[in-house]
This record gives sequence, C-alpha cells and structure tokens, in this order.
Amino acid sequence: MYKKMQQLVIKREIEKQVLQACGGYPVVSITGPRQSGKTTLCRTIFPAKPYASLEDPETLAFALNDPRRFLSQFDEGAVLDEVQRAPELFSYIQGIVDRENKMGQYILTGSAQFLLDNRITQTLAGRVSIFELLPFTIRELRNANQMPDRLDELIYNGLYPPLYDRLIEPRHWYADYIRTYVERDVRQLTAVENLSTFQTFLGLCAGRIGNILDLTSLANDAGIAPNTAKTWLSILEASYVIYLLRPHHKNFSKRLIKRPKIYFNDVGLAARLLGIKSPEEVTNHYLRGGLFECLVINEYRKHGFNERSGDHFFFWRDHKGLEVDLIIDHGLKITPIEIKSGATVTSSYFDSLKKFNALAGKECNLGIVVYGGEVNQSRSWGDTVSWRDL
Repeated sequence: MYKKMQQLVIKREIEKQVLQACGGYPVVSITGPRQSGKTTLCRTIFPAKPYASLEDPETLAFALNDPRRFLSQFDEGAVLDEVQRAPELFSYIQGIVDRENKMGQYILTGSAQFLLDNRITQTLAGRVSIFELLPFTIRELRNANQMPDRLDELIYNGLYPPLYDRLIEPRHWYADYIRTYVERDVRQLTAVENLSTFQTFLGLCAGRIGNILDLTSLANDAGIAPNTAKTWLSILEASYVIYLLRPHHKNFSKRLIKRPKIYFNDVGLAARLLGIKSPEEVTNHYLRGGLFECLVINEYRKHGFNERSGDHFFFWRDHKGLEVDLIIDHGLKITPIEIKSGATVTSSYFDSLKKFNALAGKECNLGIVVYGGEVNQSRSWGDTVSWRDL
C-alpha cells in the first residue's frame, strides 16, 4: 500500500522553494494538473517519508472510515497524494501539527484546486505553505537536454512529463488524458448529463484560445445555457485544464476591455483538442499564434509559481484595440510583453509596446518581445527573446 520513493529524471525548478517551506511550515501543499509531476517531485525530494495515495481504494477507505488511526501510522508525517479525496483528514492533521509543532511534517498533493484549497483555508490557515506545479518548463527541458528541435514540435508535444519519459505519440496520450482524467474529474464535480456536449464545449474553448471570452457566444455554439457554460468554465479552471487571463486594472486614462482571455495550462492539450495531428499541422494552423501565446504566457506563470515571485499576470487592451499580450505586475512596476510567433523581428513588433510605454510612463519597465525566432537582441524599446530562452 505504501510505496518506496523513486528518483526523478528531470529536476524541477520548484524543488528549492518547497524544501525551504518545509523549514517554516508543518504542512506543505502542492496542487496542479494531473500528471504534472507532483507525485514524482515528492518521491524525489522526500525519499524518507512514507507515501500514501488516496487514489488507492483501500487506502481511501481506511482514511475515510478511521482517519485518526490512518494518520497514526505516520509518526514522523507522510506524503499524502490526492488528499482532496479524503477532506476529513484536514481537521485531524490540524490537531496533530498543533500538538507536535514539527516543520515539514505533512506533504499534501491534489489535483482539484478548489476542493483542496477551500479545505486548507478553513482548517490549516497559517500552518500550510501552498505551491502550484504545472507541467515542465522550457528551461527544465533544456537543462535535461530534452528540448524539441523545432517550435512547432514543442507546441504539438506540450510539456506534460509523461511525454518525455515514455515512447508515446502525443495525440494518443492526450486523447487518453482527456478521457481518463478531464472527463472523469469534471463528471465527479458537476452533473454533465451529455458527455458529447461537454466534449464539444472543450473543443470550442480550444478554438477560442487567446481570445476575449464571450460567454454567450460560447454557450450558444455549444448548445447550452450561459449559466451552464459559466459552471463548466469554473470547473475546468479549478481542475487546471484552462485559466482565464484577466485584464489589467490600470486604465491610464483609457476605457478598458473588462472580460478575460481564455488559455489552457498546457499548449499540447489545446493542440489536441483542435484536432492537430502532427507538428507540421501546427505550422499552418490558423490558431498557431494563439497557441504560441499560450506557450509563452504559461512559461512566465510557471516561473512565477516556481520562484514564488509574487508577480501577477494580466493582459491590457483598450476600447480602441490597443493591446499588450501580457502584463507582469511586480507591485511597484509593470513589465509589458508582446508575443509574436513569427521567426523574424520587424519594427512593427514594438508598436504596441511604444504606445503602452507612453501611457504608463514611470510605472513601466522596458518591454519584451518574445518571438518564434532564434536570436536575442537589445533594442531601444525593449529586448527580443527567443522562445528557446524563456
């Protein structure tokens, strides 16, 4: 029932922060999508801790029926995987850590963000440090010599760990992932009566990647009520399938677009939902620009999560159509980033950055253009950064 830890092949950037948190908190929580590497991370950096998966039916039954005795097995604490399946454990864990006051005693992982975090905020506030682990970063792949040679191959593959340690075709893996995790989890969390309608809804979300969310249009195209669409979006966001990039709140004397944009937490999953069957199909796909945006924005978000930088991520667009793809809010300063999938930098790539910088003034750092080419440069209006060097 309790398994020996295994060594991770690709080192995760979040490791240092997790280990530091174990020195100051009795409980550490790691949430994220299924198959993003949470279990492997824990087995790697906590090899001496017992490991119990609440996905195992016998383990889950034990934890639900006798939580006090279940936890009594672990004198020095444990790694409890998919712990949101047994929320009754949280109040018992609270009692144990308050009594024993040992740092790094319990490591909790979970895939359903809203279930896990809601229980934590109620019972473990002040006792837990919370991390989010998304699939591999480009830098993690680069450091492990696992980077695909071409941008379109990376978009097609995505960055989920199983695609880099198994001999498996990405489109087949993603099809199984959607069936075994996404659809199952969503059906556990909300009443999805017609699975084919939900599958259509997922595909329609992928077709809107990088676009301003129009809830009414999305609902109409899926043949469902707007309230149902809103519920499904919330579940997909809480399950780490999609995320909504919110508009930046500063108006700089301009009227702003107030609706979010829709993206996926992994670009390969979005590509699969769009029916893309090879890297070559990415090259000529009408949504290649949106997929590249998704890839780049995810990399900045992952860096923020892994380093616990406190940065917040937005886009900016006014009612006249002036737009900046990504705004990183550092608190006192903001950094504007334009994302261009083309391989050759042109002067037009900096147009939005110039206009935004004039509006934002002293609050704004010089901008960055992330593009689909190979050369990094410093220019008067900002830096150009290759997708390889994010």
